[in-house]
Amino acid sequence: MQVSVMAFGRIAEITGNMNVTVQDVRDTTALRSYLEATYPAMKTAKYVLAVNKQIVHTETVLPDAATVALLPPFSGG
Repeated sequence: MQVSVMAFGRIAEITGNMNVTVQDVRDTTALRSYLEATYPAMKTAKYVLAVNKQIVHTETVLPDAATVALLPPFSGG
């Protein structure tokens, strides 16, 4: 299984790339664990996940070829 991960803002600075491909992650919990192991600064970063353009707040199964966006906090104005 392959998942495309797109990072924005401060999260893109941490990962050093706005687009990353991750193999063999079943759900959002496994993805977060992978990101924190690969990019230690992710442990303290604040962000939400959007799976296939839908923000998720609970553990979510990732379908094959899913696109996950890592979204830092933002405000409007």
